[in-house]
Amino acid sequence: MHNLRGPEPPARHGTITPHMTPEQYVQQKAAASGSSFYYAFLFLPRERRAAITAFYAFCREVDDVVDEVSDPGVAATKLAWWQGEVAQAFAGQPTHPVMQALMPHAALHGIEAQHLQAVIEGCRMDLEQTRYLDFAGLARYCHLVAGVVGEVAARIFGQTDARTTEYAHKLGLAFQLTNIIRDVGEDAMRGRIYLPISELQQFDVRAHEITKREYSERFTALMRFQAERAHRLYDEAIALLQTLPKADRRAQKPGLMMASIYRTLLREIEADGFQVLHQRTSLTPLRKFWLAWKVQALGIL
Repeated sequence: MHNLRGPEPPARHGTITPHMTPEQYVQQKAAASGSSFYYAFLFLPRERRAAITAFYAFCREVDDVVDEVSDPGVAATKLAWWQGEVAQAFAGQPTHPVMQALMPHAALHGIEAQHLQAVIEGCRMDLEQTRYLDFAGLARYCHLVAGVVGEVAARIFGQTDARTTEYAHKLGLAFQLTNIIRDVGEDAMRGRIYLPISELQQFDVRAHEITKREYSERFTALMRFQAERAHRLYDEAIALLQTLPKADRRAQKPGLMMASIYRTLLREIEADGFQVLHQRTSLTPLRKFWLAWKVQALGIL
């Protein structure tokens, strides 16, 4: 890693080696994550794929700070380092391989410093807030960590219409709510419950029941309520996309691939009766690729 003033930036899956280019580093970072997003990138033209891979690697870097650094003070310091690195990169002096890989694509796709700072801000919220009073509060968090990510992705995919941003925000929210449903048990072990307190109260579910992995009909009803909202958002996002110009509908296909993968995951969780407190439901890489290919080749969601 480059010599830096201040704390070392977070690095996962090894630091950059002397023979590894920034492009190879972000490729490794994206592929190693095993994320559903990665499969949607495979079908993009080379330049767009390079741009989204670098952006996704940035999102992984800052997200890993919160998930992997146990000391909140150290994590906050590392996020502050990233805030400075983003500012420095947009001033023409990126030092981290992720920013070195991303910056050549920024102007072409309208990626701004404020987009990246919003993602960092969302991750910082995870250090300072472990519960959300109501859905409005949760939605603000989701906007920073997922809506803005969707907005940047839509630009990279080839957005031409301003209304595509609204679609991207809605789809990003649906993705994040799906993640929250999938990770209820895992997040609780980290001391975080993203399900709004007002909704826990509405279904008479106590926080300690979640942390102790206690299933009940009340918990199932609460999770069904969460899933129905996510499905509604998928439907609204896709309906909105249908009103956009043909160029945007075609360009945003990678988002539809991700929607197919995420929605299939959500349906698996539903079919399994929301057994999310003691396990993390996932799809195999082959199934993710198949779902992405179906959207690409056949237009089937």
